[in-house]
Amino acid sequence: MNEQITAIIVDDEKDMTEVFAEYLKIIDVDVLGIGHNGKDAVDLYKRHRPDIVFLDLMMPEYDGLYALENIRADSPSAIVIIITAYMHTATADRLFRLHPTKVISKPWDLNQIYDVVEQFRPGKAEKKQQTK
Repeated sequence: MNEQITAIIVDDEKDMTEVFAEYLKIIDVDVLGIGHNGKDAVDLYKRHRPDIVFLDLMMPEYDGLYALENIRADSPSAIVIIITAYMHTATADRLFRLHPTKVISKPWDLNQIYDVVEQFRPGKAEKKQQTK
């Protein structure tokens, strides 16, 4: 059995967050919260301290850049996976200065999400060392 990993999901597309949360539960991820703008992301991160933040970039009100900037200020090593449909050059420049852990394009691929989760699952590095 895999070790439990925790996550929050933040995207303004409510249907997408529900489907994404269901998929994460299937792959043994405990979804601690779902938000719909960058302010929600920061609040949920500070409240739950999840292993992974799945964060949309373009959202009304407070966007993903706002969230990433504030999460990085609070916790520079936080694992923040940006999931976005499109990115303008100016947005990309600002985004990469904030050092997202990974950027995934929408529509997301289930295998890609699974691989990301497994990459950051607690205990994975120790298991690799034991098999050598």
